[in-house]
Amino acid sequence: MTNLRDGLLLGCGNPLLDISAAVDEQFLAKYEMLPNNAILAEEKHMPIYKELVEECNAEYIAGGSVQNSFRVAQWVLQRPNVAVFFGCVGEDKYSDILLEKATQDGVNVQYQFCKETPTGTCAVLITGTQRSLCANLAAANSFTVDHLKNAENEKYLQNAEYFYISGFFLTVSLESILTVAKHALSKDRLFMMNLSAPFIPQFFKDNLDQVMPYIDILFGNETEALAFAEAQKFGTEDLREIGLKISALPKQNESRKRIAIITQGSDPVLLIRDGTITEFPVEKLSADQIVDTNGAGDAFVGGFLAQLVQERSFDTCIKCGIWAARKIIQRSGCTFEGVPDFEA
Repeated sequence: MTNLRDGLLLGCGNPLLDISAAVDEQFLAKYEMLPNNAILAEEKHMPIYKELVEECNAEYIAGGSVQNSFRVAQWVLQRPNVAVFFGCVGEDKYSDILLEKATQDGVNVQYQFCKETPTGTCAVLITGTQRSLCANLAAANSFTVDHLKNAENEKYLQNAEYFYISGFFLTVSLESILTVAKHALSKDRLFMMNLSAPFIPQFFKDNLDQVMPYIDILFGNETEALAFAEAQKFGTEDLREIGLKISALPKQNESRKRIAIITQGSDPVLLIRDGTITEFPVEKLSADQIVDTNGAGDAFVGGFLAQLVQERSFDTCIKCGIWAARKIIQRSGCTFEGVPDFEA
């Protein structure tokens, strides 16, 4: 790991504090929520977060897609501060907790603070093996490009060699994404994104189209890839064809062809690179081993990035991604413990 250093990896995303607790079905009914469901919080859900903390012995977990991926990457690397994360939070006790938790996990968090809006939170209600999520994005939506342009953060931008941003961030600050993407291009450094969810290519196509020429590596799962193909009118539902078409879309840095990586749950991961498709098998877990699949995609990227910044082969990057995802789905939330035992 002699090539590792502070600030090698930089990312932007929506920081959310997961507030997780075991509850009964009456609790779900009280807030008109369903098991195994995910919703955005409405006014009637707002008391839920305080109640979880005060009455349900809740656990705090630093959340949000990119922050999760960076936490996993830092765990795999076992060396703090390789990853720098940007996102917007409120000035409140939740941002204090988020800062403490993410820092404990080794991520160098450089939050933008918003006085007017509280920190984004996600209530994670566990009933047996089922989970119901209620997200209040709040301050995460208030990130501005000014935060990237102050002198201290400009140094982080100049120092990084790998850049990763979630598709979710397209709903927040396209200007910030393009600032990072154009910087990466000017320095001939890797710029990576994730499709994140089907609604991103469906409803934020124009924003994604503006960023796409800068993307060196694009991650997505099968449903996201299919949604992208439909939005782009590819005329196919074959994931291999979709991957090839993604990699062939116009690109600013023509010296490096775009790579597409498509995950498919327990089916093989597809690596589309230089016009060829490589499949990586995923060893299936038994049903009783699977606790929570929500963090699988974030964990896959985290494992991948941990090897990428060490300049390992793409084969090793993907194998570590699969390994990390398997570890995380056997636990509640995007959490981990102990020393990682990945072997290339």
